[in-house]
Amino acid sequence: METTLASKTLVSPVQKAKSTSLLLKIPVFIYATVFASLCIVVGLVWDISWHMSIGRDGLFSAPHLAMYLGAVIAGTFSGYQVLQITFAGSTEQKKQSVRFWGIFYSSLGALFCIWGAFAMLTSAPFDDWWHNTYGLDVTILSPPHTVLALGMMTIQFGAIISVLALQNRQDAVDLPAELKERRQRRLQLFYVIAAGFFLTMLFVITSEYQSRHDMHRTSFYIIGGGLYTFLLSAIARSSQLRWAATTTTAVYMLILMLLGWILPLFPAEPKLGPILNHVEHFQAFEFPLLLIFPALTIDWVLHRFDQKNDWMKALLIAPLFIIVFLAVQWPFGDFLMTPYARNWVFGTETWYFGNNPDWEYRYAYAPWMVATGWNLVTGLLIAVGVSILTTRLGLYWGRWMQKVRR
Repeated sequence: METTLASKTLVSPVQKAKSTSLLLKIPVFIYATVFASLCIVVGLVWDISWHMSIGRDGLFSAPHLAMYLGAVIAGTFSGYQVLQITFAGSTEQKKQSVRFWGIFYSSLGALFCIWGAFAMLTSAPFDDWWHNTYGLDVTILSPPHTVLALGMMTIQFGAIISVLALQNRQDAVDLPAELKERRQRRLQLFYVIAAGFFLTMLFVITSEYQSRHDMHRTSFYIIGGGLYTFLLSAIARSSQLRWAATTTTAVYMLILMLLGWILPLFPAEPKLGPILNHVEHFQAFEFPLLLIFPALTIDWVLHRFDQKNDWMKALLIAPLFIIVFLAVQWPFGDFLMTPYARNWVFGTETWYFGNNPDWEYRYAYAPWMVATGWNLVTGLLIAVGVSILTTRLGLYWGRWMQKVRR
């Protein structure tokens, strides 16, 4: 009798902890899609580093497998969720889902993940054929890479929407107050993590116009200001975190810095010619932009002027964002050209094996890379104008995202 009671006493805390975790009612599907988004980002940056360091790759190279793993995980778990809700789901689950083809039920996020997985896996043989026919890609956005990028971003957006729907349905969850609060905090964290992965993808796709050699061009601020204010305004508006835009940029910076520090630890040698720059290890990708500083202005304006209309918020956010972005990124670009940045932290000694390592502007700005005088002023004014419009669109999109519950 005493042994039985003791066993119950010992087992009870373990069972209670396990049941507490389960009672948070966060489906495994959510963890899987966020992890799939991470696999995609890691695989993509690794693949760029592979092309910079080795050149030759195949359909089943390690970076490709990492990306395909993300597609398989997102597609499999999303497909399972669709089948589970359709054939074994409760009436309540079906009410919280989107019906399609007259038979199936699914969350909106799962549908995006499934579509993205199909696009990614379809692009794989297309990319292999492209390489065999036309040789090495000279740009990031070749036709097969464009299909791949659309698929990857669709999966990542699916992860964002999946977490967002659960966050927005918090009142519909029957949980004790303490567990409900813990669940909400976890969902808020997952949301900005998923958004940070999406922001990383956006930066990688536009990196040809966002490198350190572009930081003194007005196009750098027009493109960057327009894209980042749109996404970060939407994330800040739809998230329930106080500093959502700032946290999202922190995730973006962390993932790129970690990959920039880890990949060069592994050996690599070029296997395609011409080899002008002999490398012995993986070349790091770009050091992340200092977006965490202008992102602070978005969070500050949205909370300091919460009662203002969205146009007024956009008129405040856009110039502040561009001013802070310029104030930190322009001098940081100068710093990245100095010998102090040629180390493992900033990785500016990274250089594609096919480029001449003695190029005179490897660590300097060529005259055509620097905007001055009236060109600089007009370019920055255009950047502010574009950012006003994209911020307003981002706030509008963020308001729609607040209503997502399926």
